Amino acid sequence: MKKALSLLLCLALVATMTAGCSGSSSKSDSDVIKVGVFEPLTGANASGGELELEGVQLANKARPEVLGKKVELVTADNKSDKAEATTAAARLIEKDKVCAILGSWGSSLSMAAGDLVKSNKVPAIALSATNPQVTLGNDYYFRVCFLDPFQGTVMANYAAKTLGAKKVAIVQEVSNDYSVGLAKFFTDAFTKLTGDSSAIVATGNYNTGDQDFNGILTNIKATNPDVIFAPGNYTESALLIKQARALGITCPIIGGDTWETNEFITVGGADVEGAVMSTFFDDTNPPTEAGKTMVTAYKAEYPDRANVPAVTALGYDGYMLLLDAIERAGSADPQAIRDALAQTKDFEGATGMITINENGDAEKDGAIIKVVKDGKFTYLDNVTITK
Repeated sequence: MKKALSLLLCLALVATMTAGCSGSSSKSDSDVIKVGVFEPLTGANASGGELELEGVQLANKARPEVLGKKVELVTADNKSDKAEATTAAARLIEKDKVCAILGSWGSSLSMAAGDLVKSNKVPAIALSATNPQVTLGNDYYFRVCFLDPFQGTVMANYAAKTLGAKKVAIVQEVSNDYSVGLAKFFTDAFTKLTGDSSAIVATGNYNTGDQDFNGILTNIKATNPDVIFAPGNYTESALLIKQARALGITCPIIGGDTWETNEFITVGGADVEGAVMSTFFDDTNPPTEAGKTMVTAYKAEYPDRANVPAVTALGYDGYMLLLDAIERAGSADPQAIRDALAQTKDFEGATGMITINENGDAEKDGAIIKVVKDGKFTYLDNVTITK
């Protein structure tokens, strides 16, 4: 009888403990809103992914709650690989049950997750992915940055009007959708500006991870271009510029937003002095009060760093826009968030005012141009092009 009574008491205790854990877990889940952060944290694009993640984390620190609930960041490393990107996005959606996804640095990586977010109806916000294909035909992918057609036009105008170029050589990273797309938009705009169908005198192609560009550059040198436009990953681009200078190529070499990482300067050294790129943000002249607030927070968090990277500011904007949408929706339901994102108008971001158009893109008409000067990314110009 005593043994039976002891057994019943033990079973009752276990049942009570189990019920308590279950109730605690349920309450914990209901008090947390999970947001996925989908970035390359290892591999060739790791530096870019880390910079975006820092912006998201900075924003999360500034605003850790919405609708009275804690916002939990769930990070997935897509390893700078398209196949891994699909796996990482699937994990966030299916296992982690996030209500929305932020990222990825790299248009190809964002595009690799496109079908998943669309089929599962989980909204995603690209932070610095500029290729039009990221959002095209996808009602669940949005972005807070400008697009490559605009960026290509900005740099074509810079080459033609500021540098006075008549002939340009193109070097593109053919395994990178961002690079190929931006090269095309630059080519179209530059040809139109010059009125010369033969204004592009040479085109060189390479793959992600390549380190020897001497063959491409030797061919380009023979055409004597006024400017080389070489959008691509920061490491390969820096190596390309070093080898160009070693071959005696002295013309300006210009590129896109991906160059603005410390590794571009670390790898390129003195050879990338004077390199010019388009980008999204300059911390010496934030366009909004939200931008000033973000810069102050960043410098308090990272007092030893000279500048706020543009993609970090976009990471901050993506998070803040998402929480604004959740608040407007009054819900963490993915469909409700998607609908609220689509209705965004005049949201004050750190990088400027954001209105989401019918394609899910942020309507922006301005870009920053920076130059590497004395080993730092330095403001050069602010370009506005009326669409």
